[in-house]
Amino acid sequence: MEDIEIARKVKLENITNLAKKLGIKEENIELYGKDKAKISLQEWEQWKKKENGKLILVTAMNPTPLGEGKTTISIGLADGLRKIGKKAILTLREPSLGPVFGMKGGATGGGYAQVAPMEDINLHFTGDLHAITSANNLLSAMIDNHIYHGNELNIEKVTWKRCVDLNDRQLRVVNTGLSKEKNIVPREDGFTITVASEIMAIFCLAVSLEDLKRRLGHIIIGYNKEGKPITAHDLKAEGAMSALLKDAFCPNLVQTLEHTPVIIHGGPFANIAHGCNSIMATKLALKLADYTVTEAGFGADLGAEKFLDIKTRKLEKVPDAVVIVATIKALKYHGGMPREELGKEDIQALRKGSKNLLKHMENMKEKFGLNVMVAINKFNQDTEKEIRTLQEILQEKQVALSLVEAWEKGSEGAIDLAEKVVTLCEEKHHFAPIYSLEDTIQTKIEKVAKKIYGAEGVEYTKEAEEQIKQIVTLGYGNLPVCIAKTQYSFSDDSKNLACEEPFTIHVKEVELKAGAEFIVVLTGKIMTMPGLPKKPAAEQINIDKNGNIVGIF
Repeated sequence: MEDIEIARKVKLENITNLAKKLGIKEENIELYGKDKAKISLQEWEQWKKKENGKLILVTAMNPTPLGEGKTTISIGLADGLRKIGKKAILTLREPSLGPVFGMKGGATGGGYAQVAPMEDINLHFTGDLHAITSANNLLSAMIDNHIYHGNELNIEKVTWKRCVDLNDRQLRVVNTGLSKEKNIVPREDGFTITVASEIMAIFCLAVSLEDLKRRLGHIIIGYNKEGKPITAHDLKAEGAMSALLKDAFCPNLVQTLEHTPVIIHGGPFANIAHGCNSIMATKLALKLADYTVTEAGFGADLGAEKFLDIKTRKLEKVPDAVVIVATIKALKYHGGMPREELGKEDIQALRKGSKNLLKHMENMKEKFGLNVMVAINKFNQDTEKEIRTLQEILQEKQVALSLVEAWEKGSEGAIDLAEKVVTLCEEKHHFAPIYSLEDTIQTKIEKVAKKIYGAEGVEYTKEAEEQIKQIVTLGYGNLPVCIAKTQYSFSDDSKNLACEEPFTIHVKEVELKAGAEFIVVLTGKIMTMPGLPKKPAAEQINIDKNGNIVGIF
């Protein structure tokens, strides 16, 4: 049975009743039908002085191309916590249409561990990503309009890109302004995917509408003839952009198939952005429940590192426990087993691939000083011998392991994980970020590369070196770094899965995101506009004779 069919068989609780159970006032929710709602920012004002609950961060080892079910585990854990009598809530990112129509499919979990209504959430939802796209492209239109009408600000170089929430490699580099109309200046431009845009990052890191507007005004759109930055504020654009984002900035409330409350808000990718849901969603969740489960995108080298080095500085809350998700398939994949053979038993490949998982555990436990355990997302083809081998490997490292069957059994399959996480949350941790904001930009990059990735060193292109100098000259050298890197490897080479030989991280470009208040470091062959695979998931998505959407997985 498809995930979408499982979801449709469940009768969801009226979202108004769900909000009441959380203590949210009815006048502070805006309904999007019976099963989706936005929570007014007025509600936050009533909760902000309440003590925070426990925060549980779900991350993963480096994945296979199809992912390891991190969202499924997050949902199962939240359901499991409620199953054992805990007041729990889940906070997730909003899915991007890029992977929904591309290779990975939807991002609402699977089997009996799903958030619903899954088809709505995976497609248009409450329109947040459309609002972000519109705000981004409004700024683009205002830039070119300003140039058309005389260019009073003397814009010489435009660095701001348009965006669209789809995988479309044809838009990576485009020429614009080719209509030959008077005063239109042709130039080379390009698109990023919406979830990699600076607007998305700002949306997720802002702590209030006022902060959102301030950050939007600080966006650098380009430079004048003297090399000085031109901002969105200079174009008087932040007011209209804020107006487009005002409603979207309110967090979205939905539920799991077992009626656990879920706040889904914001959706940056972790390989090309910072990979965490909005700070507003997480802050509110921490007040509404005793246990908040959240996730960070891709492997812990990407999403979790950025959660801990970027988001926690603004969130002012550190995870009480970290759950690292792994699958037998991913372990064998990183042990050199071909993708098409991952269903076969191979203990040698599993042992070899376990080094990837162990490195992530070491990073979270030893480098960041956090409480860590491993959750195995169990698949039917996993053999007892493979599971027993992994248990032995982890026991040697004195790391707790839970075998999770939430996909098949819902909360019943995550009770063991929930109980172990509750215990883990009570242990003391000694958190420390990987770098200080006072470190130089190069030092920050090198600390992440060497400590987290295990790299031997970092090499910079001349262009990247010049960009770093310019960022420092402009006074932004004390911002955190957001490293854009392949999700498949600790290295910047997607094919170097084992990372057995010493490797170097290659920095090709460095971009200042003054509004997001971080510095994007592009490495290897990473691109901010993905492409579709040879057989995209879009080919399978359809509507049936009754108008129901089918084929989303």
